[in-house]
Amino acid sequence: MPTRRSLLAAAATLPLARAARAERWAPDRPLRLVAPFPPGGASDLVSRMLVEELGPALGQPIAVENRAGAGGAIGTEAVVRARPDGLTLLMGSQATHATNPALNPGLAFDPMRDTAVVAGICGVPAVLVVHPGVPARTVQDLVAMARAKPGELRYGSAGIGASTHLAAALFAHLAGIELTHVPYRGTGPAMQDLLGGRIEMLTDTLPTSLPHIQAGRLRALGVSTAARSASLPEVPTLAEAGVEGYEALNWYAVYAPAGTPEPALARLHAEIAAAVARPRFQERLAQQGMLPFPGSREELAAYAAADRQRWTALVQATGIKPD
Repeated sequence: MPTRRSLLAAAATLPLARAARAERWAPDRPLRLVAPFPPGGASDLVSRMLVEELGPALGQPIAVENRAGAGGAIGTEAVVRARPDGLTLLMGSQATHATNPALNPGLAFDPMRDTAVVAGICGVPAVLVVHPGVPARTVQDLVAMARAKPGELRYGSAGIGASTHLAAALFAHLAGIELTHVPYRGTGPAMQDLLGGRIEMLTDTLPTSLPHIQAGRLRALGVSTAARSASLPEVPTLAEAGVEGYEALNWYAVYAPAGTPEPALARLHAEIAAAVARPRFQERLAQQGMLPFPGSREELAAYAAADRQRWTALVQATGIKPD
């Protein structure tokens, strides 16, 4: 699996041959970017940020089309079935290409086989937080508490199969502990119950948890990413804190239908990589608590495949079923 350092290095050294090929393709009609989740969420936000940069670079307008449902499968399938001409794109993610296929192996398509990665956009870290009334000050304290009283510690989530569920389930699985899952209809209600002390813990996105951490309403024990967060430099990663092999990043990347011509993929990759590298785009990501997620197409494909294997192994080991 590529490290974030290798992904950053790859983004800075786009091969000249690929850049030369990219010059030979130009779209002759408007494009559409399918965001397979409802308006207002991270997929929609990232899509709209990207098209502001990418449309002028390609010389064509790009419409964001929200096709929500089935954990991202409806929008993903719409792109899979689209004409592979470079004009229909997908805002793919950990959900569309890793967790949803792991939870639903009977999908009518395989996103890894039936789409081609174009370029990475960003990643959203998560953080393991507990209510201040929980005496654990470290991840190992929490693990010891869970081992002493199996099943008594409760964690919330946005629902069965949601990233907040799977991230905490991965923590419990790798740490070898038993926790009780309390699913909610969205992260908001779960956060309210955590703040009220009705559940003990939550693995939530860093941007939404950070204000509560800074105000002392929650205690951060570990971040989900392979490296520490600049927003919480004093908080170790979960792997550092003793949960060997732990990593969970809600990543976003643009995909095209399989069979899209190489010149189109190369040009799109070059333009998207350039957009993500611009200081104004990275500043907007930082404002949302997101990290750039660059890399070559080959590295990004390998990362997504390894991520899918991670969640497939978790689902098989724990028997998690989609809601």
